Amino acid sequence: MTQLLRVQNFNVSSDGFGAGENQCLERPFGDADPGALFSWAGATASWPMRTDPGGSRGLDDYLTRDYARNIGAEIMGRGKFGPQRGPWEDLDWRGWWGDEPPFRTPVFVMTHHTRPSFTLSDTTFHFVDDEPAAVLERAREAAQGKDVRLGGGATTIREFLDADLVDTLHVAVSPVELGSGSRLWKSPDELLDRYHLDIVPSASGVTHHLFWRK
Repeated sequence: MTQLLRVQNFNVSSDGFGAGENQCLERPFGDADPGALFSWAGATASWPMRTDPGGSRGLDDYLTRDYARNIGAEIMGRGKFGPQRGPWEDLDWRGWWGDEPPFRTPVFVMTHHTRPSFTLSDTTFHFVDDEPAAVLERAREAAQGKDVRLGGGATTIREFLDADLVDTLHVAVSPVELGSGSRLWKSPDELLDRYHLDIVPSASGVTHHLFWRK
């Protein structure tokens, strides 16, 4: 069975940015307001970091619930892991998520500055300096027959799209403009030469874009 490379629940602004400029330790999404971008997902009953009962059901919840289905590994860019750039100056930094990251799989962090792998709870982070196809091969092996999630950020997703490696994408477009930052696209039409697209509006205000290969 084919192991898919899937983008799941990735969020962009109405002008195509996944994060703003000026990322720092206190602001993982830079100048972007994460509440404005991600409130639709955090409101669902299936939000993986939910600590209280309740939450919405319906379309948003269905797509959020699909986040971990048949995922055996994740690939992410260094900017999703943390705000440091260049050689690692603080090896005590172990990501935005504390002692229990939500991935629960091997995670391959793409960076030109590697560091030793480490495990937090049931997530192991590996730091790799290689081309997208080679990183995907390692992730598929680690996934043991399951699919691989391409977690972002936008620059990393675009790199894999340009290498023609992505099989399916779910991108939630929020009704806010950022104007600058890390951009996935100027228009989703850029992908229509290779993908089918269904666009499904949600009562929460986001518009879900579902792509699959032609």
